[in-house]
Amino acid sequence: MLLLLIGVIVIALYFYGTRNFKYWEKRGVKFEKPLIFVGSNLKMFIDNVSVSERFAALYRSYPNERFVGFFEGNGPGLLIRDPELIKRILLTDFRYFHQRGLNPHKTVIEPLLRNLFTADGDLWKLMRQKLTPTFSSGKLKAMFPLIVERTEKLAKIADDLAETGEEVDIRELMARYTTDFIGACGFGIDSTALNDENSDFRKLGKSIFRITKRDHFVSFLKRMAPETFKNLTFLAPDIQNKTISLVRQIMGQRNYKPSGRNDFIDMMLELKQKGKITGESVEKRNPDGTPKIVELELDDQLLSAQVFIFFAAGFETSSSASSFLLHMLAYHPEAQERCQKEVDEVLQRYDGKLCFEAVKEMKYMEMAFKESIRILPSPGFLLRRAASKYTIPDTDITIDEDTLVIISTEAMASDEDYFEDPEEFIPERFHPDNIDKIKKCTFMPFGDGPRSCIGERMGIMQSMAGVATILRKFSVLPSRNTIRKPLIDPYSLIVQTIIGGLPLALKRRTNIAN
Repeated sequence: MLLLLIGVIVIALYFYGTRNFKYWEKRGVKFEKPLIFVGSNLKMFIDNVSVSERFAALYRSYPNERFVGFFEGNGPGLLIRDPELIKRILLTDFRYFHQRGLNPHKTVIEPLLRNLFTADGDLWKLMRQKLTPTFSSGKLKAMFPLIVERTEKLAKIADDLAETGEEVDIRELMARYTTDFIGACGFGIDSTALNDENSDFRKLGKSIFRITKRDHFVSFLKRMAPETFKNLTFLAPDIQNKTISLVRQIMGQRNYKPSGRNDFIDMMLELKQKGKITGESVEKRNPDGTPKIVELELDDQLLSAQVFIFFAAGFETSSSASSFLLHMLAYHPEAQERCQKEVDEVLQRYDGKLCFEAVKEMKYMEMAFKESIRILPSPGFLLRRAASKYTIPDTDITIDEDTLVIISTEAMASDEDYFEDPEEFIPERFHPDNIDKIKKCTFMPFGDGPRSCIGERMGIMQSMAGVATILRKFSVLPSRNTIRKPLIDPYSLIVQTIIGGLPLALKRRTNIAN
């Protein structure tokens, strides 16, 4: 009897775990063959590669297809290869793909994941509507003095490190710089991250992006059975508790009123004072087809979630981008010299002072910055979930609601069909005379459409200010432990992290223009 029961359970599990495996075959779509429970992920586990690398490999395996199917566990997914179809999904037909789908359970969402990046539906729409003005040019210009303060500390620390003659993990140095800035403009406090690599803020930042086997296992369980495992959390409880406690403490110190500091928490308090947020729904319609008007109550946890993502996304992506640019310049001295010359000339026009306008005039450095994030985009893929049934244009293929859609930004930006000599570092690709030659939706380091990165301009601004500060006084060179092509951590999820950091040598410049 026991053997019979075990047999029945095994058979039931098999049919449950493979119930959707004919999905793409029925629709005539080429697909990566799945295995029970792991779906199309076996190669990722065997090859020990990151999620971004796995999707890039899938992209390259089907060079003649507009799209290719795969399976996340038992659920069907579609990887898009055609830039025109990508444009439809991200822009033209956005109403079908406004969901990121990072929360497997639609109603039970852990508090900090109710942030602008991971939220979906009306929660996302209303928060995006209210937060967009926060990142206007005027607001960014007002924040720039905070960046200048951090660049001055960055220059001093870099000088001390250069004095020792030892190699510098430029990835860690730039992470401390961006953490310090985000602490100031996000929380309104001096995080001391630049002066102390073991500061509480730096530890918090590291813990957010320290992906463990436990995190992958939780992600797997929540994808396989969202209802059963709805109360498992992606984020460790101490991260959630520390963040919410810190935000409440700062808001309490300000008596829940804007303090005049013009930091991100002040902006959240301004929203809270206005009461409920109202706007048009992306999920609900009136009988005549017009959007319903919906409202959102702003509580402490929701505000904490926005501060959390401002901190996490603000320091991590910018530090990755700025440090990798310095890494690439170390291997391309001609480009580095050109950047240094530009920094010298621009700062001379501003009496040697770094300012908002000066950074905007560093056009060649911006070209080099874009080229470096083309070669190694921090988020290597974009993801969406179909909000309803969708028929792919020029086909009779219809995908169902909740179907996962993936766009490999890493693979698109390294496809020789769109970028000549894609492995080469050529900043001139992004010269104003050449920018229109880049096919739409092949270079998307910050995404595209209504769900593109809201903090793109701030990220570029703080990254370039940090790089300009380093290049103003130093040259960067490969050191004894530098690896030309950095190794991506296979445990990386959305943001690609690098194994062993980015060690470089700092050499004081002797040809600085005064």
